[in-house]
Amino acid sequence: MYRKRLGQFKPLIVLGVATMAWLTLPVVFKSFAKTSFYEFQAPVSLTSSYVRDLQDFWAARTKSKNELYEAGQGLARLNAAYELTALENNTLKDEIARLEDLLQLPSRPDYQYEIARVVERDFNAWWQRIIIRKGRDYGIPVGAPVVFVGGVVGRVSEVHAYTSTVDIISNNHLRLAVVIEGDNRPLSYRGGGAETFATPVGIAEFIPVDIQIADTENLPTLVTSGMGGVYPAGIRVGEIRRLKQGAGGMFYDGEVVLDERLASLTEVAVMIQIPPEQ
Repeated sequence: MYRKRLGQFKPLIVLGVATMAWLTLPVVFKSFAKTSFYEFQAPVSLTSSYVRDLQDFWAARTKSKNELYEAGQGLARLNAAYELTALENNTLKDEIARLEDLLQLPSRPDYQYEIARVVERDFNAWWQRIIIRKGRDYGIPVGAPVVFVGGVVGRVSEVHAYTSTVDIISNNHLRLAVVIEGDNRPLSYRGGGAETFATPVGIAEFIPVDIQIADTENLPTLVTSGMGGVYPAGIRVGEIRRLKQGAGGMFYDGEVVLDERLASLTEVAVMIQIPPEQ
């Protein structure tokens, strides 16, 4: 009878012994085991990503000539628009360099953009992150800012041999130095996480009380301030949708609406800072 009862609790005893053994292991061994397990399963995720790209390629091959012609026309218009934007960008860069020289201001750091495909998305309430298809093999550093056409995506939190993990801006562990567009007073931003079946949001803190939201069509836009040394100034974060009294009563806290395209990204750009000597 005693052996029968003991047999019922055998799985729990084994689990408890394994848990205690894992807790007593050195931190170096745990870190090595975690990295080894991740590198072991990484090829599976990469393979599925390449298979999806191959499927998209063969799906495009089934398009008719008229569809391809219309797509080519659309690309030609986009290329023309991008060429004009590139010329305007070069003009603005020259103007910034002239003003920096005139005012004897230090130059802002330059970045190179490493384009990477998104392998996996994890938008549950706990993690809020994506995995991209480039890592140490492309010189991706930990802490590098990640952006897309709609603004800030997040920041690189882990780098492995062929992949990197990016905490997106809705992650409640991520904080940014931001300002309201057109207002140079510094604010703080942190990810607001996400509830089940809800859109991820952010929270802006220390908003001055003279900031008001008059209507829902002209919401204040939140952009990076350039402080903190991670993101350059002027990159879009989101729009402040709703204000409420802050904890101290002297400032507002604001709910930040993030870009809906964050949930369906296929490619992102990692900003790698170029050393001054280069």
